[in-house]
Amino acid sequence: MRRYSSLHGELFSDVLAKNLIGAKSYDRIAGYFSSSILEIAGEAIEKMDGKVRIICNSDLDVEDVKTAKLATEALSKEWCDFKPEELPPNKARFQRLYDFLKSGKLEVKVLPNNAFGLEHGKAGVFTLADGSKTSFLGSVNESYNGWKINYELVWEDNSPETVKWVQEEFDALWNNQYAVNLCDFVIEDIGRISRRTVILGVEKWRSNTGNASAVTIESVISRNGYGLWEHQKYFIDCVFKEHKKAYGARYILADEVGLGKTAQLAMSAELIALYGDKPVLIIVPKTLLEQWQGELRDLLGIPSAIWNGKVWVDENEIIYPLPIEKCPRRIGIISQGIINNGSEACYKLKNKLLSLNYECVIVDEAHRARRRNLSDKKLGQSPDMNNLYSFLMQISLKTHSMLLATATPVQLYKIEAFDLLNILSQANASVLGDKGSYWRKPNENILKGLELITGEISVDSITEAWHWMSNPLPPSEESPNVKLIRSSAAMTEEQFNCDKLVSEFPINIQRRIERLERDFFASYNPYIRHIIRRNRSYLENTINPETHQPYLPKIEVVLLGENKKDSLILAGYLGAAYRQAEHFCELIQKRCSSAGLFKTLLLRRIGSSMIAGYNTGKKMLEEWNIVDNILLSEDLEDEEITLSDDLKELTKEETDTLKLFVSYLNNANISKDTDPKYNMVKNILTFGVTLDNGEKTVPWKKSGCIIFSQYYDTVEWVAKNISEDIDEEIGVYAGGDKSGIFYHGEWRTESRDKIKKLVKERKVKILVGTEAASEGLNLQTLGTLINFDLPWNPTRLEQRKGRIQRIGQTNDVVYVYNLRYRDSVEDRVHELLSSRLESIYKMFGQLPDVLQDVWIDVAVGNMEEAKKRIGTIPKKHPFDVKYNEEVQNVDWESCDEVLNKDAIRNKLLEQW
Repeated sequence: MRRYSSLHGELFSDVLAKNLIGAKSYDRIAGYFSSSILEIAGEAIEKMDGKVRIICNSDLDVEDVKTAKLATEALSKEWCDFKPEELPPNKARFQRLYDFLKSGKLEVKVLPNNAFGLEHGKAGVFTLADGSKTSFLGSVNESYNGWKINYELVWEDNSPETVKWVQEEFDALWNNQYAVNLCDFVIEDIGRISRRTVILGVEKWRSNTGNASAVTIESVISRNGYGLWEHQKYFIDCVFKEHKKAYGARYILADEVGLGKTAQLAMSAELIALYGDKPVLIIVPKTLLEQWQGELRDLLGIPSAIWNGKVWVDENEIIYPLPIEKCPRRIGIISQGIINNGSEACYKLKNKLLSLNYECVIVDEAHRARRRNLSDKKLGQSPDMNNLYSFLMQISLKTHSMLLATATPVQLYKIEAFDLLNILSQANASVLGDKGSYWRKPNENILKGLELITGEISVDSITEAWHWMSNPLPPSEESPNVKLIRSSAAMTEEQFNCDKLVSEFPINIQRRIERLERDFFASYNPYIRHIIRRNRSYLENTINPETHQPYLPKIEVVLLGENKKDSLILAGYLGAAYRQAEHFCELIQKRCSSAGLFKTLLLRRIGSSMIAGYNTGKKMLEEWNIVDNILLSEDLEDEEITLSDDLKELTKEETDTLKLFVSYLNNANISKDTDPKYNMVKNILTFGVTLDNGEKTVPWKKSGCIIFSQYYDTVEWVAKNISEDIDEEIGVYAGGDKSGIFYHGEWRTESRDKIKKLVKERKVKILVGTEAASEGLNLQTLGTLINFDLPWNPTRLEQRKGRIQRIGQTNDVVYVYNLRYRDSVEDRVHELLSSRLESIYKMFGQLPDVLQDVWIDVAVGNMEEAKKRIGTIPKKHPFDVKYNEEVQNVDWESCDEVLNKDAIRNKLLEQW
């Protein structure tokens, strides 16, 4: 045995270098993997005949590496968290490491810490050129500091018994079931960093073609381990390429809920904001304001400001007392409520917004821009635009690019698709052509265009077809035929109206026009070119030719609690209280049929939980005249609602009904033992659920569970009680400063970031949250979801499901349980829709928002009107056309030119 110390010699030359030269192999138990591994031994390894195998520590969890897919994602995430791109420049080191890994001269495996605990033991075995072996043990890591700088001790021993022992230790770790190979992403990223150069300023980036990849490759979302999916990159790439053209990008993003729509729009907004100097405006429903800002901040690292009705508030919740036209960030987010409100104050705000010119305007839930005269008999009329539609028509004239987002571009009538394209087409001939276009000619001609693309009718001649094809004529890149036609007509990229007749073209081009006509109405019409829609089924079943895997991993969702017998009975005082809530709503409806959310507020709250109903009833009795300020923040969609004058005071009958409602709930002694929803949740968490086939799931507390409610009253009550019944920390995820942990009924405040970290690390396996805070919350480690209440807006239910049905989910099957009280509004609506639910989902991909009014009809006792609304939903999709489903591989990962992060942030921090 030979002993070495940093004090009495040089460990590198005495132990490592001399044994590596000409060695046949080197097996090493090391510490953590980093880019500095083998930094000191590079030249010696190059002189080896064989290969090096290194087993390293990792902060991964054993659960993270149970499948190859999970292991790849977890390793990628850990590597990105290490931030190798921020290390001091050392291209030679990265290049050498990359070459070793790619050539097979170096193999690396990592082992989760909780498989054996932290690998403090450092050891290695050399197989020398003559076949003999020697081993060493000590404190030294496989790094420059370990072998050259630090004080370390090493023992070298070539005795057969010691070599055998060290080799067996290495083999046990190397062959462990949880040891995983370094994934391709990490290896290729090492190569990318070895070539990496930094563009220091935004102006230089712009002049250097302004490649999107220079911004996206090291963005927060690209380095968080999951990155952007191929369909997301395709959309962002399309938008940015079009934005850089003279006519700008004009698209409707109509992906199904849960496919990362916000990330696509936000990344597009960032690129556009960096490429130009004018503002970027995002218009969203009021309930999505904070969600949008949170997703921009947390998932993409993008600063922004939201207009709260009076002042701007930035991503750090700092208030700026600036007018609406002076947003303190390049990207500003406003509520659709401002647009929908007809007040004088909102009128002035709208005019100020219309006084500006924009790089891009983005509108979420854009299907809310609708015509009021939407019925079978009025489809041929000019649109009677609602406030949002009218405003978007005006602001479309003031922006270079415009993106509209909706999962349901058509809800009941195909004319709705035209209305959205009509918004995009203002002062932009690329969408529907110029004013002489057949696609834009009013009334019957618009309907004819829609019937042509749905295949209901066809053109009679090539001359008639050319009227539709020539204005707008698609861009050259759409088809070789289009390229030749444009070239023959001497059209520039910015021109879309080809005013030549078919007969005026050479014969060979006339033949090209005829060929184009065969596919034009199915594949090149304005609708398919400007509506991009991918559904989950398409992405799960379409193979990516690059990876030979589906574009999206399939995650099956099993819905539970859907049968009539699964609804929960409200007995005694609880049932009596619910009936009083119904009576109160009917009284309000009789007095003011246009009372909006007020007429259903109490039923919404008691439909969530008894405690939410009780708290709301007491508030109404005590503070009715200011109820809109206190209670409606969680209910409002996109309207600024205030009490009308005739509802400022409650009548005696209304007051008596409310008092009776509160007294019944008082008598019921609301507790975890009396609310049937809570008892069901406790049973599901503790014992699991019996499926229709008789099999039983594991207890949901083991597989991890998110419990959603629309109201914080419900969330707090449920979380506190669960923490008393189940010996675990229960997370609460909500807006503002309301996030934290309940443990044995005791509360401690925690940040939302801390809660997300605890869930990711599986230290919190039961999470209770409000949907207002759910956007951007990735719950891949939780395999089940309980809807404690059912929101009356169908889109919200889809958004909840999207929290667990997403890429990175550790389960191939996830379970969703929907809770509802028997004979409640939710139960009656469910019964009305049950026979149509499956067909509606297949048609639209979700329940269309127009069905929200069904809940209100049922709540005020108008069952006939509710049935009538459901009856208006067509049996066949009204716009059953081929959408632009395209997904192409966009290679951003190999990009080695990167725009400086400080330059990006400083640009996005600029004021309008």
